[in-house]
Amino acid sequence: MSIFDRFQNQEKKGKDLFLVVGLGNPGSQYEQTKHNIGFHVIDKLAEKYGICVNQLKFRAMVGEGEIKGRRVMLMKPLTYMNLSGEAVREAVNFYKIPQDRFVVIFDDTSLPLSHVRIREKGSHGGHNGIRNIIDQMGTDEFWRIKVGIGEKPNGWDLADYVLAKFGKDDLPLALMGEEKAAEAVELILSRGIQDAMNRINQRAKQKKEPKKHTQEGETQQKTEV
Repeated sequence: MSIFDRFQNQEKKGKDLFLVVGLGNPGSQYEQTKHNIGFHVIDKLAEKYGICVNQLKFRAMVGEGEIKGRRVMLMKPLTYMNLSGEAVREAVNFYKIPQDRFVVIFDDTSLPLSHVRIREKGSHGGHNGIRNIIDQMGTDEFWRIKVGIGEKPNGWDLADYVLAKFGKDDLPLALMGEEKAAEAVELILSRGIQDAMNRINQRAKQKKEPKKHTQEGETQQKTEV
C-alpha cells in the first residue's frame, strides 16, 4: 500500500491543498546549477502569485497561497536531492495529501533544453530525487513535470554535468523551460491533469525526443546529486 492509499477515505488536515514540490539542492554553491531547475520554477510561481516560501517546515522551505483559485503549498526540500522523498513524505503525511493533489518538478537529461513534459506516473529514469520519492511514497504513480536540461555531453560525468551551471548561450533556453514548467503547474491547477498534458506535451511533438538516458552511472556517494 502506498502512502497515498492510506488517505483516500480520511478527513484531510489540508483539505483541498495541492502540494507542489520543486527539487534541488540547498546552498549558494548549487543555486544556479542545472539540478536546481525545480527550485527555480517554485521561485517563479512564488514571485508571480505573491507566495512567501520562507517557512522552515518538514525539512523544507515552504509557503502557502493561491494559484488559479486553488490553495497550494510550494515546497523546496532541504534534504539534498538524494533524500528529497523524506521531506515530501513528512508533508504528505501531515496534510494527508491524496495522489491527485501532488506534483513534483525536476530536471531531466532525456529532454532537450527548454522542453517540458507532464507525466502521471513512471520510473525514476535514474533521477535520484525521484527515486527517493518513489521509495518513500511506495509508488511511482504521482504527477511530475520534467524540465529538459539537455543530454550529458560525451566524456562528462553525469554528476558533474547536472551540478554545473548553464552556459551563457543555454541560459535563455533554460529560462524558457522554467516558464513552461510554471505554466504547466498553472494548467494542472486550473484545467486538470489531462488537459494540461494535452497542451504542454503536444507542443514538443514536432521535434523528436532523444533516446531516454538511464543515468545509472549517477554517483551515489554525492548526496547532492
